[in-house]
Amino acid sequence: MSEVTTVYVPRDSAAISVGADEVAVAVATSAAAAGREIRLVRNGSRGLLWLEPMIEVETARGRVAYGPVAPDEVDDLVSAGMLDGAETDHSLGLTEEHEWLRDQKRVTFARVGVIDPLSARDYEAHGGMTGLRNALKMEPDQVVAEVTDSGLRGRGGAGFPAGIKWKTVLGAQADVKFVCCNADEGDSGTFADRMLMEGDPFTLIEGMTIAAYATGATEGFVYVRSEYPDAVSTLRRAIEIAYAHNWLGGNVLGSGMKFDLDVRVGAGAYICGEETSMLESLEGKRGMVRAKPPIPALEGLFGRPTVVNNVLTLGSVPMILADGAAAYQGFGVGRSRGTQVFQLGGNVARGGIVEAPFGITLGELVNGYGGGTRTGRPIRAVQVGGPLGSYLPVEQFDLKMDYEEFAAAGAMVGHGGVVVFDDTVDMARMARFAMEFCAEESCGKCTPCRVGAVRGRETIDKIIAGTDVDENLVLLEDLCELMTDGSLCAMGGLTPMPVRSAVKHFPGDFNRSTPLPMPTFGAPS
Repeated sequence: MSEVTTVYVPRDSAAISVGADEVAVAVATSAAAAGREIRLVRNGSRGLLWLEPMIEVETARGRVAYGPVAPDEVDDLVSAGMLDGAETDHSLGLTEEHEWLRDQKRVTFARVGVIDPLSARDYEAHGGMTGLRNALKMEPDQVVAEVTDSGLRGRGGAGFPAGIKWKTVLGAQADVKFVCCNADEGDSGTFADRMLMEGDPFTLIEGMTIAAYATGATEGFVYVRSEYPDAVSTLRRAIEIAYAHNWLGGNVLGSGMKFDLDVRVGAGAYICGEETSMLESLEGKRGMVRAKPPIPALEGLFGRPTVVNNVLTLGSVPMILADGAAAYQGFGVGRSRGTQVFQLGGNVARGGIVEAPFGITLGELVNGYGGGTRTGRPIRAVQVGGPLGSYLPVEQFDLKMDYEEFAAAGAMVGHGGVVVFDDTVDMARMARFAMEFCAEESCGKCTPCRVGAVRGRETIDKIIAGTDVDENLVLLEDLCELMTDGSLCAMGGLTPMPVRSAVKHFPGDFNRSTPLPMPTFGAPS
């Protein structure tokens, strides 16, 4: 009987978009023609997105990577010995020793790209369900204390401590409680939620089940944006498998715990990334922000106590319960503990996923991992934290990725998205885009956001056209102050952040001797 070779070809949406499905077919066809028996595994992406589609071959030395590989290159690679891990012109060496991966500290993404995302056996063989089994041996308040002691903070925007939120829900009295995962990942330059849901969905399921046990919740929902059909289908299949293995349902792992989980798909509204808008949408209403208080931990979904965390927060929980709070606390700096999954995008040479402890500098991410710009031109600005995050100049590349240090610099880490711009970017146009984005995506409930963003866009148009520039810059700052202080949620409250940072760091773009043509409606050119 011939030896079976295991070959991995990603099923991640990013890899599929550049031909991974066709590469998988070509690998199977070419191996059969060569008389080689293979086991083809469609794994998640390792996160080296500039090298996708990336093939990995299991050898005695470990997994050997090749990429990027086009479908019509597979025959030549198989002939050159790829299925034996031979050196070819597409060789990347041992996957784990690649410079991009070697120094990362993968906690949330420990299994992404390593396992078959829909294999329960693979998941458990790589440590899956250890955290949940440990949690079920503890009292709920002990689980909450473990999460609190770990220092885990929400990986959305505010960085609120997860343990405090869980403790509030645990202490609330109600006939039913919920756990809701906000997977409405709409920030520009972010894709970690999608990659985790597609590449290791059981980690999210396990994290949500631990949260349910810790707080007394019996029902859960994953709210996924409609633009992620592959993540939706993968999650739904993973949930079916979890029920079949007794990881969900009326008697989780024989403990007597009940937890039911389902997926709900959003309708394309950015505002539903805000927790109360998401809850409104889950209830079948239009996604609009709720006034707080009451907070969702006390009156959330259908008026019941609700844990609301995002994918990366809940995806960190299994490791904390598996290895202990101290192990997680061992990563990071100051009050920013653990790791963050940073996403490099925009005009960057090497885009993808970098999971590293808090404390890595912005420059290490952009220049070290990212390799500078894709165009080869100098970097001018980097936006961190999504479309409502600050634009930071290269002079601030020594900033540590740390909630407090970023806040002191007038910026935010947010969901970890890092978008790079070269020296051709016009920062007045980018400031305009921030206001335009808010005007388009506002739920319309509060006046400072609904009207302020429109007036902000009009004011920046006048500045770009060279009309009363000094007076309009003063007016723009007044509008920013009003939106920051008066908006009901972060949509309007944070929109001034990119605008103010652009004016502060790139003032020349707002006061030109030769005015630019009036911009047209739409994304900045």
